[in-house]
Amino acid sequence: MTEYNIIYPKTKGDFAGRLDELESRTKEWLRDEELKGRHLCFSKVFLSDAQNQHIIYVGSALYKLLSSASTTVVEQAPTNGCKVAVLLTTTNSQQDIMFDSIRLKEEETKAVGAYDQTIKLFEKYLRLTRERGLDIRTHLVRTWLYVADIDTNYQDVVRARNDIFSRHGLTADTHFVASTGIGGNTDVRSALVSMDFLTYSSIKEEDKTYLKALNYLNPTHEYGVAFERGTKLSFGNESICYISGTASIDHKGQVVNVGNVLLQACRLLENIEALLKDGGASMENIKYFIVYLRDLSDHDVVNEYMRNTFPNTPYIIVLAKVCRPQWLIEMECIARN
Repeated sequence: MTEYNIIYPKTKGDFAGRLDELESRTKEWLRDEELKGRHLCFSKVFLSDAQNQHIIYVGSALYKLLSSASTTVVEQAPTNGCKVAVLLTTTNSQQDIMFDSIRLKEEETKAVGAYDQTIKLFEKYLRLTRERGLDIRTHLVRTWLYVADIDTNYQDVVRARNDIFSRHGLTADTHFVASTGIGGNTDVRSALVSMDFLTYSSIKEEDKTYLKALNYLNPTHEYGVAFERGTKLSFGNESICYISGTASIDHKGQVVNVGNVLLQACRLLENIEALLKDGGASMENIKYFIVYLRDLSDHDVVNEYMRNTFPNTPYIIVLAKVCRPQWLIEMECIARN
């Protein structure tokens, strides 16, 4: 069994004080999880200002605590103004799950554009998979691509991913992987792209189902991108659905409800519901949401909508531009049944 939690600091003081509170509350939750036989699997830390905060975070007790397992850090500011938040995943599963946060160093990014940086990131991951005796086509389940200035750089990132996948036999006729391509930054100023990879070492192709919901969404390859709308993994009596970043789009690939963030939220959730239904799951099976907003001023209306619609489901709203300028909001989620 796997559990998820999203923790925000309640402290309104400086950044270091908020980290201290997060460390205390995270440690308390993990202690309770250990009593239930679950251990920390991986975590994601959301920062509001990586340039100034990252060095403080790396020196904190929270960093030391989370570094006992896989962890990642991305600049996607929590829209409630808390500066930092953490998404935690614990498990007692026997599945061999690997979460790799891959970043480029300053010297690897100089005078190199988004296409070449994306290729470098994939090559780093591919070296890891070879060392583990795994392959990208079978064992890679999900990716996150964080793109600085996404309105400018996204097409180069897409082109690089298409080239890598084609080279390794991931095509529209075989399959891609679930993914979120979204705005995000690291503490390396010249890094245009960073990536996270989720790998299952014991997964087999027959354990995977690729979710389509073609009455609601068109295949992604029709507009030149290489990812699955969602992927279902089946393990005996248990299954997990990884739903990719999903926006307000119709079955023809067109943006729906231009200019209205609330109506876009409603439509994208219809799309998610259809994808989950395709995998034999429902909205009640969702364990958490990550909500990406293009405009900070939309926080209040979206937060109220999420609080009223999903009162018992953890969610975090962060500031991160979606890959099409007309999309005001995007969401991803995980469902288990």
